[in-house]
Amino acid sequence: MKPLVVLLLSFIVSVFILKILKKEYEFTLSGRISMSIMLVFTAIGHFVFTKGMSIMIPKFIPFKEALVYFTGMFEILLAVGLLIPKFKNIFGWMLIIFLVLMLPANIYASINNVNYQKGTYDGNGLTYLWFRIPAQLFFIGWTYICTIRF
Repeated sequence: MKPLVVLLLSFIVSVFILKILKKEYEFTLSGRISMSIMLVFTAIGHFVFTKGMSIMIPKFIPFKEALVYFTGMFEILLAVGLLIPKFKNIFGWMLIIFLVLMLPANIYASINNVNYQKGTYDGNGLTYLWFRIPAQLFFIGWTYICTIRF
């Protein structure tokens, strides 16, 4: 829920700031800016909630904490890449692939009631997916529209 709020609020702010600065609306640029802000916001979670995020990863995958740190750094790289006009398409596709690849971890965490902020197994469970899957699809669509389509 928090990433969606960050995305939407930063989009509204960036639309108005760009309107003031450029004297016109720049919706796709505002979309990329807000997605970048959201990615940095979620990347911070990888460093603050490392233990909880590592238990979101299935047991058979090794080096869980390193993977959490890596994906946090990767999100920051994606955030920067979305803001470089020459590379926005490639980073847009990379982000879409990343979002698709992260969905199984969210499903696994939901099935196992992971509370990633506490690092415990008392999370919301399967009800979490009723929000998470549509939100993930929304983020994918947002990325496609703001980086690849236009």
